[in-house]
Amino acid sequence: MRSNCVLRMARIACLAALLAGSFAVAAQAQKGAGDWPMYRHDPASTGYSALKQINTKNVATLKQAWTMRLNERGGLEVTPIAVNGVMYLSAGNKVLAVDPETGKEIWHYELPASQASSRGVAYWPGDGTNAPRILFTTLDRKLIALDAASGKLVPSFATGGVAELTVGYNGIPTIFKNIALLGASVGELPKGPPGDTRAYDTITGKLLWTFHTVAQPGETGHDTWLDNGWEGRSGTNVWGWYMTADEKTNTVYMPIGGPSPNYYGGDRPGANLFANSVVAVDADTGKLKWYFQTIHHDLWDSDLPPGPSLIDLKVHGKKVRALEIIGKAGWMFILDRDTGKPVFGVEERPVPKGDVPGEWYSPTQPFPLKPPALARTTYKADDIVTADDTNADHAKACHDLADRSGGFVNRGPFTPWLYHEDGAPPKSTIQFPGGTGGSNWGGTSIDPKSGYIFVQTHDMSLMGWIEKKKSGQNYGRGTEGSTQEYDRASIIGPGPYSGFSAPGKDASGKVVGNWPCQKPPWGRLMAVNGNTGEVAWTTTLGITEGLPEGKQNTGNGGSAGPITTGGGLVFIGATTDHRFRAFDSKTGKELWVTKLDKDGNSNPMTFQGKSGKQYVAIVASDQVYVFSLP
Repeated sequence: MRSNCVLRMARIACLAALLAGSFAVAAQAQKGAGDWPMYRHDPASTGYSALKQINTKNVATLKQAWTMRLNERGGLEVTPIAVNGVMYLSAGNKVLAVDPETGKEIWHYELPASQASSRGVAYWPGDGTNAPRILFTTLDRKLIALDAASGKLVPSFATGGVAELTVGYNGIPTIFKNIALLGASVGELPKGPPGDTRAYDTITGKLLWTFHTVAQPGETGHDTWLDNGWEGRSGTNVWGWYMTADEKTNTVYMPIGGPSPNYYGGDRPGANLFANSVVAVDADTGKLKWYFQTIHHDLWDSDLPPGPSLIDLKVHGKKVRALEIIGKAGWMFILDRDTGKPVFGVEERPVPKGDVPGEWYSPTQPFPLKPPALARTTYKADDIVTADDTNADHAKACHDLADRSGGFVNRGPFTPWLYHEDGAPPKSTIQFPGGTGGSNWGGTSIDPKSGYIFVQTHDMSLMGWIEKKKSGQNYGRGTEGSTQEYDRASIIGPGPYSGFSAPGKDASGKVVGNWPCQKPPWGRLMAVNGNTGEVAWTTTLGITEGLPEGKQNTGNGGSAGPITTGGGLVFIGATTDHRFRAFDSKTGKELWVTKLDKDGNSNPMTFQGKSGKQYVAIVASDQVYVFSLP
């Protein structure tokens, strides 16, 4: 009798222990659900948080909770991360850990003679034996590991917590399992350091593998570099701030930019793999799984900066494990993430050929059948602004610029630069999108429930021609030291790049900005229904305050991207009007806006504090702003 009682008590105790363990796991899961542990929230780069305390019904009441000055120099594009009740971020020559609900400093690590990445830091959660770590890169080509609790260097990582990098990286290490993935920050000269992607062990700091972004002899894609154009080739790198990973298939997706130099490719004939490609590799080995090239033989600097977002779709009644990616060219590609095959189809269409001596032109380029171009890709003469669009001064300045340029040639998407003979009258090519996009490094966010994909695009232009190099002249980003015979040259202005824009004056005659010369809108926030490939909604993003009130809704440029929440909201800065905004994710209606001291040209984030309260944060140049409900 007594033994049965003991047995029953033991069973009850066991059940109680199991329940307690389950509750603890559930509590931990709930705790983690409020974190923002990675640059784009998760390995899938969704930019999505399920938090919904702040929602469409109450977002209009958001108030500033706290703010903190990060450095004296500004220029930061940091997205903070928040894990287990601590916010981590870089701030010039420091890395900070702060209380995310008050901004009170917990610890800081100061670099003795360099700067931390101006984009942020990464968090590795530990493995039971090794405590959690903060990893970040520096401008003097180092990968550093700090103890997340104390901010002290981890002695067992590389050499005293510091791994030396042959090629630096100004982005954020992408943490996947016990791997830290790094792109490469190289110049835009044709010859120079390789833009290869590298994987490091987060525990030891040792190099695990390297992926050659310029296909080497014997590798897939090597035959796309004709006339030995691959030798010593630089550029062709993951220069954007992050990569993406699929936990189910152990796959890493790399967004690889264009080859160097930007606008002349006569010394690199061929399609130039893996430039302008999303490349899928095995996370443990770096072995190629598949690739998809979005531009062949890039002559437009139309990089593929942001990592793709992974999203599960329902297309024609079937579940599709997809990814979507968009670059500066303004075309969004929705691909099967297991095979790289387009979900809605892609056509190779003929594109214009140029007349630059010695240049190699791809006869076709890939065009997605869905969605349509999400940025301006063409220009015609009557697209120039009028006084009704902006004002008389700006319109006149734009027309004068067009006259001095000798008129513009644009033959649609992928119009190549035309050749200008020395001494000939000016005749300029104009390209849309220009060198900054389209879309840029901010990337996309998704709503996993609706299948919507959110992206900011802007209509930046670039105009000019190709000419034979003149001795000692700088053709952009240090190319005066390059050896190619031809390069890009501008026809006006102090620098080698020239956008089709002109000074904008307010009613008093004061110059208040440099405004685009094509008709607005100049910037948009868009939602694409990934299940159908159709644009669900579009709204103008950004205002131009120097114009009269009735004309201010022009939209404007920026490189940052949005985030999405379970509360049905899209948050985004990314404009030059110092605003931070929230939109209804279903309709695109603006629900909240606040003015910052400077442009919020960084990706925002959201998190739940230990108090249970939800916060939203964004960095504007030199300051972090944090908002919450009253």
